[in-house]
Amino acid sequence: MIAELALNVRPHEIRLAVLEDGQVVEYYIERTLEPGLVGNIYRGRVLRVLPGMEAAFVDIGLDKAGFLYVSDVLPNVWDLNGEFTPLLSGKKEYRIETLLQQGQEVLVQVAREAISTKGPRLTTRITLPGHYLVLLPFFDYIGISRRIEEDKERERLREIVASTKPEGVGFIIRTASKGVEAEKIVHEMHQLITLWQSILEKKKNAPLPGLAYPEPDLTLRALRDFFGHETRRLIVDDRKAYERLLGYAKTFLPHLQHAIELYEEEEPLFEKMGVEKVIKQAMQPTVSLKSGGYIVIEKTEALVVIDVNTGSFVGENNLEETIVQTNLEAAQEIARQLRLRDLGGIIIIDFIDMQREEDKERVLVSLEEALKRDRSKTKVCQMSELGLVEMTRKRTREDLVEYLCEPCPYCQGRGFVKSKRTICYEIIRELDKTHIIARKIGIKAHPDLIQYIKEKEWKAWKLALERLKKPVEFISVPQFHIEDYEIIEIW
Repeated sequence: MIAELALNVRPHEIRLAVLEDGQVVEYYIERTLEPGLVGNIYRGRVLRVLPGMEAAFVDIGLDKAGFLYVSDVLPNVWDLNGEFTPLLSGKKEYRIETLLQQGQEVLVQVAREAISTKGPRLTTRITLPGHYLVLLPFFDYIGISRRIEEDKERERLREIVASTKPEGVGFIIRTASKGVEAEKIVHEMHQLITLWQSILEKKKNAPLPGLAYPEPDLTLRALRDFFGHETRRLIVDDRKAYERLLGYAKTFLPHLQHAIELYEEEEPLFEKMGVEKVIKQAMQPTVSLKSGGYIVIEKTEALVVIDVNTGSFVGENNLEETIVQTNLEAAQEIARQLRLRDLGGIIIIDFIDMQREEDKERVLVSLEEALKRDRSKTKVCQMSELGLVEMTRKRTREDLVEYLCEPCPYCQGRGFVKSKRTICYEIIRELDKTHIIARKIGIKAHPDLIQYIKEKEWKAWKLALERLKKPVEFISVPQFHIEDYEIIEIW
């Protein structure tokens, strides 16, 4: 697999596309007026402690208070004087009211963006990511990415970190460390420790509540977090951003300088690489498969439902093989769409029913293998007798559609509106129960509804007028929602 990063930088927004073998698999966007919060570190003040929910609301200086669960407080909190107090979790269970008090200062990091009406989710388990390592300032621990599978390499990396790191802090060894010489890893370790010390110094003068340390913008994170072993280049279409990336790479990742390219062609970068077309398609619920089958992705308040259909695919041998092949292709595409649309939470996949257990296992394995390339944590359950697969995917921000769209002003996000016939009959029922003594009845409504009534429902209206024994005047109001109407008296 050959991976590429495409970075579109403009003063109002930064967009990053991750491509694998020329196919867009991930898409990130960060807007100047809607800056991302994940990774930011804040001095916060506890507003309310909620024992019944084992959580607390924390003011971090934003419009919405952050939400801090007890599991995200342990094993460390800041006492009322702002000094760090370690608490060993062990087997002991702590209650939120024993850890936090109203008015208490806490140093927190945003773990998940504010979504819908919910404020950002916070944690005291602060992490500082680098390219090779993630610093855990409050944990004396060494973790290794599961994607590094070779025992010998895992042991080598563990020994590098264990022999160098100071006591009292920990590190997670990232996938990018695989095969990297010790000098580079140790160099970044020292850089991260220095960064944390500078944050602690800046914290003293930071507002309370307020921002103590901002996470780097998407331009620099593209190089830090997304440039892996299989990545061949990062191409950016803005000269200032290009120079920033070169400067960052020179300081922290000198071996990557050669992989940063400036795009200067007249055709927009995302148009040339096909990103714009893919994003437009990702806004639609239906995704076509190359075979002729298709999947339908529907999001509800509680979960995401994905349905698999054969469509026009008729196969070559028999029905069962056609179904299996469609499901196998769908499994690959579903894994890609989850990454591209950044869908998270509970996900239910309705594969086409298969008879043989070995076929079900093939499809499940195919899905799990495809999900291994996902940066977000996923968990897949066994397929049910009905062909349903339950899975979860970690959610840290709004998904693509939530970020780029807003609820339809007509349907309020339902995805549909009442039919004109339904509204027409509602008005008739309302007239039947309305007692008007004026000489005439006025009905304010959208012009499309009025036209429909006059053209399609004249018989129903004739009977309604006979019951009313009063004339009716339609008043066109283009500003009205198609479902809205108003009955008035005209004297």
